[in-house]
Amino acid sequence: MLKKFCGWLLYRHWGWTKEVTVDHPDKYIICLAPHTSNKDFLLGQLYAHAEGWKINFLMKKEWFFWPLGPIFKRMGGIPVYRSKHTSMTDNLAETAKRAETFRLCITPEGTRSLNPEWKKGFYFVALKAQIPVLLYGVDYERRLIQCTKSLIPTGDVDKEMKEIKLYFKDFKGKHPEQFTIGEI
Repeated sequence: MLKKFCGWLLYRHWGWTKEVTVDHPDKYIICLAPHTSNKDFLLGQLYAHAEGWKINFLMKKEWFFWPLGPIFKRMGGIPVYRSKHTSMTDNLAETAKRAETFRLCITPEGTRSLNPEWKKGFYFVALKAQIPVLLYGVDYERRLIQCTKSLIPTGDVDKEMKEIKLYFKDFKGKHPEQFTIGEI
């Protein structure tokens, strides 16, 4: 019932389409960009539910207050404590290795504001766990959710981050002025 409703709302009522050509194995990380609005979260949740997936996501810890905190955790939210130096990438990689299924969505910009210095945590989690990164672009101008590329990190961070950023260069976020792939 929820799957049908989310599919109807996203695809029929709001007019979004999808172009997804890569396989989705049991374990993967979604690298999602651009992230320029809180509406991206709603869009992502609708998409995941329309596809019948439960996907975890990272979100700054400030959003985990009552009553939203328990709701976000139930939805798959994982709080990120930016001020603390934790071994989050190591912990997530170990979780991915041990789990039968692992699906995690990360926005590499780390913020909805203009940020040319993308976070690389998603890359290192995938590298340590040896799982693929699926590149998901959201284009508000074309009302398109697209995933036509994936990669398994090799450790050549600079080369592969450049490749990842270039994939997203033509996507238009809700607020396009808030998105950049930075200097390549």
